[in-house]
Amino acid sequence: MTGQVLVLGGTGEARELAAALVTEGVDVLSSLAGRTAEPVLPEGPVRVGGFGGAEGLAEWLAEHRPGAVVDATHPFAAQITGNAAAAAGRHGTPLLRLQRPGWQPQPGDTWRHVDSLAAAAEAVAGFRSVFLTTGRQGLRAFADLPGRVLVRSVDPPDEPLPAGATLLLDRGPFSVADELALMREHEVDVVVTKDSGGHLTEAKLTAARELGLPVVLVSRPPLPEGVATVATVAEALAWLAVRGLRPPGVAGTPRP
Repeated sequence: MTGQVLVLGGTGEARELAAALVTEGVDVLSSLAGRTAEPVLPEGPVRVGGFGGAEGLAEWLAEHRPGAVVDATHPFAAQITGNAAAAAGRHGTPLLRLQRPGWQPQPGDTWRHVDSLAAAAEAVAGFRSVFLTTGRQGLRAFADLPGRVLVRSVDPPDEPLPAGATLLLDRGPFSVADELALMREHEVDVVVTKDSGGHLTEAKLTAARELGLPVVLVSRPPLPEGVATVATVAEALAWLAVRGLRPPGVAGTPRP
């Protein structure tokens, strides 16, 4: 092997990738931004806290010279993804973006895609009871909503909430039964979420479908140009294998 693999993490895919690399004996370091109070830690060494923007990450890469960087951060972590692309490009460090696919509508879904949180707030301004599941950042966009708003977040928000807000601090995954019960209890008539993709928080979409509720989905930010991108951990492992960053003869699939 030729060097350390830096995994920019915080997602289930990042933890799965780190676990597979640790099992194989690969020198891997996972980096978490530190924005969640009690993050779920991956296997292996972990650093917590930002690098100081693109410049700070570039300096870290110059000092530590990892064999590759895998950006497996959240699909909406646009600033971190942009910083990674800029820093890796400066030093010629191989960079891979591991990003799960977005959600796809199913029969019975009534989805409206919008480009921003502000547009989402405009789209639901006329609803009586809104279920807001966009995370704790950017809630200021919804501060003027006139009706009831159920806000679910892992950590307490730093931004002002709507006057009629009920704050629920909880961490997924959530079951369909739990989501159905929650939406019925709060008489939700529209769901707002980001197009995060994945199965951990998909139950709210299934529940909305069963209840016939519309969903407003905030579209993902665009990725930097020229960055190699894969959708699965297996593909990321194969990419690392091609670059000699995994032991020879190991299959390009993660452990069960």
